[in-house]
Amino acid sequence: MSLERIREEVICCRKCPRLVRHRERIALVKTRRFELEDYWGKPVPGFGTGRARLLVVGLAPAAHGGNRTGRIFTGDRSGDWLFEALHRFGFATSPHSVSRDDGLRLVGAYISAVARCAPPDNKPTREETDNCRGYLVRELEALDQVRVVVALGRIAFDGFLAAWREHGREVGRPRPRFSHGSEHRLDPRVTLLGSYHPSQQNTFTGKLTRPMFHQVFARARSLLKGGVARPGRQR
Repeated sequence: MSLERIREEVICCRKCPRLVRHRERIALVKTRRFELEDYWGKPVPGFGTGRARLLVVGLAPAAHGGNRTGRIFTGDRSGDWLFEALHRFGFATSPHSVSRDDGLRLVGAYISAVARCAPPDNKPTREETDNCRGYLVRELEALDQVRVVVALGRIAFDGFLAAWREHGREVGRPRPRFSHGSEHRLDPRVTLLGSYHPSQQNTFTGKLTRPMFHQVFARARSLLKGGVARPGRQR
């Protein structure tokens, strides 16, 4: 299935009543900073190129970020961190992602998520992420050149592994465990890297610093340039 077809299916999805109500209410009520803007208010599809060698997997769109702009990690503080890092290491044409019409392109990269609707309190339920998993599985089928996956946060890490298994791929034993900077060789071609999510909770408290975040994407770039993957390595 093509990425465009997956995108169309995502945008039309209404599988999770709680998320449908929340995303549409947020789009109607808005927030004062963006009260004059038209909100997207629908599920947010993945973004990037079908020739991606790097796949970034996040948790879910932000209520006033992706749910407003219609592009994943766009228009919020987490996106500011992510696109700055992607640009620094050559995966994006700009460090700033403000709207889906801003001209930014990803270079050899694709961004997805384990949930496609903004959830209340940024916490999708297990049932909701299960409902969404098929979209990530189909993206994995379409993105057949991916060599490095960066999972942003434990839920994204575990959600990606669930999609990887559903895609018919082996996870291996011991099962990969999430930590910031963890590195796991999933098969001879694909390496999974773990990173703390660049949420305000993590960045404001110093749990995640820019050097820590940059280190993950520097490692991704090194692996794509032919660096040696270290099976099961955890930092």
